[in-house]
Amino acid sequence: MHVDKVHMQASGLPFLSFRRCAQLGISRLGSMPRFMGARCTFVSQQHVRHKVRASALSSLQDDTTKFVDFVVIGSGVAGLRYALEVSKHGSVAIITKAEPHESNTNYAQGGVSAVLCPSDSVESHMKDTIVAGAYLCDEETVRIVCTEGPERVKELIAMGASFDHGEDGRLHLAREGGHSHNRIVHSADMTGREIERALLQAVDNDDNISLFGHHFAIDLLTCQKNGEIYCYGVDSIDIETQKVVRFISKVTLLASGGAGHIYPTTTNPPVATGDGIAMCHRAQAVISNMEFVQFHPTALSDEGLPIKPTTKRENAFLITEAVRGDGGILYNQSMERFMPLYDDRAELAPRDVVARSIDDQLKKRGESYVLLDISHRPRDKVLAHFPNIAAECLRHGLDITRQPIPVVPAAHYMCGGVRAGLQGETNVKGLYVAGEVACTGLHGANRLASNSLLEALVFARRAVQPSIDHMVDAADDADAGAAPLAARWARPTLPSAAALGGGGGGALSEIVARTRRTRAELQAVMWEFVGIVRSTARLKQAEWRIGDMEAEWEEFLFRRGWAPTMVGVEACEMRNLFCCAKLVVKSALARRESRGLHFTEDFPYLEESGRKPTVIFPDAVQELTWSSKPLQRQLQCK
Repeated sequence: MHVDKVHMQASGLPFLSFRRCAQLGISRLGSMPRFMGARCTFVSQQHVRHKVRASALSSLQDDTTKFVDFVVIGSGVAGLRYALEVSKHGSVAIITKAEPHESNTNYAQGGVSAVLCPSDSVESHMKDTIVAGAYLCDEETVRIVCTEGPERVKELIAMGASFDHGEDGRLHLAREGGHSHNRIVHSADMTGREIERALLQAVDNDDNISLFGHHFAIDLLTCQKNGEIYCYGVDSIDIETQKVVRFISKVTLLASGGAGHIYPTTTNPPVATGDGIAMCHRAQAVISNMEFVQFHPTALSDEGLPIKPTTKRENAFLITEAVRGDGGILYNQSMERFMPLYDDRAELAPRDVVARSIDDQLKKRGESYVLLDISHRPRDKVLAHFPNIAAECLRHGLDITRQPIPVVPAAHYMCGGVRAGLQGETNVKGLYVAGEVACTGLHGANRLASNSLLEALVFARRAVQPSIDHMVDAADDADAGAAPLAARWARPTLPSAAALGGGGGGALSEIVARTRRTRAELQAVMWEFVGIVRSTARLKQAEWRIGDMEAEWEEFLFRRGWAPTMVGVEACEMRNLFCCAKLVVKSALARRESRGLHFTEDFPYLEESGRKPTVIFPDAVQELTWSSKPLQRQLQCK
């Protein structure tokens, strides 16, 4: 196949190489077979206590080095579902950044899309997915997900997940924007929370799984052998004990979610700082389609609430797509319906269309939010379908059965990520990805509503058998050389007063304060220059400002005594945010057309020649900043 290779001069970086791959004739890399480029305020959640089980970690070396067969990074639907399958074949350690339930899955309101109605079809689901994805989706991936999806949903039900049923006793299937049929399985407007509950309960009952909460993943541990890169686990910070803990594994699954916090307003929980994408980029994994950042069109606008929240939210409160699917109508503040002016599908248009339409209304009218009205629907049905949203709004003086909801777009989902094959494999041996961190080719240029949980379920399951095969193949080598290999990587260090010049906690406090300011500045630049509507000039401005900002922040750290091998949660998150922001900007500059979520004023039309994924290959990346280099040098393995 023909590969068009484009070199882009990068701020502070010698070169970044983008190769465009044809949509259906994707190039082969290594051994990869094929590539494509809420809180509820009134329902108490029973948090399951998780503890490290000695039986599951029988080969535990010490408190700071742990040996397992499988390490899973992330405790959302993808990570938990995968862990429950591979635990039948070996020991599993799940490491998660905060509490186990704190994931994007837990905040997913809408549901899981799947063909479960006799009048629906796999072909119809495929068509809706491809149309929403602006014809950039990989057709084989789409077919696999739409075909295998119903079985994955049935497995969840068998595991104890409870979904809403209609009066006829059958599953109640909702409809959301971009879908031609009712196919959304849901649990009121708290579907993700219910799935997470069921999976965490199953994990708690599995003696072969150990769950390590409050462990922040720093960098993957890799070595090179016979010209290929192998992953042997990950270094992490135990946030509670302030120790570096090393996990050595035969197989690593990365299911760490997205990078919503590169923007100032996002529906993602605070843990979504792009850690997985950044770690994989530093480990020389292939990255794809990072320009396609989905802004959910309807996040709750606190400014429009009768009673304003007393403190700023860490993440925006999502108003699910299902509200529009259930008949919700969008108005500007003069109560003029505007969506029919932009698209014949009106409120049921895909998210990218609705978000751009709202953005246009806000800019033309100088307003900060629009209104989403569901009050014309029967009160009992509104409260039954959207109890979480109703309760949250009522807390702030708004009754959604009588008044319209103030909404505004917010960063919501990364359609790009670590490039994955049809079984979740990457170009790094022993490293698999699933969920939002992965770019499987399903979403193309824009994700269809409720396809994300479906994709996570399907690819978590598809990654199981190749992971087991890799574990078996690696068993002899890992058992013989795991301990010496673990010792060969230098350990990251935590900052101390002595290491930072003996100035007590003053230097560290200054570093934390500067890091927080820098984070806010980065988010502001991303929103202003790399938001819903873009231009080449604004993207180049963002590239230049981010490069300067990163250089100034790193210089400040190192002047205060910070060493390149030092780690801290806020500093490492900042490092990852810089890495992901640069990947988004570079990918956006490389796409010289408007497609799906990427809209640029300089190239406002679709180009047939542009119907290819944007791919960042590691062999051309020569970045010199701290955020772009792994803390550990890559070892040469025998």
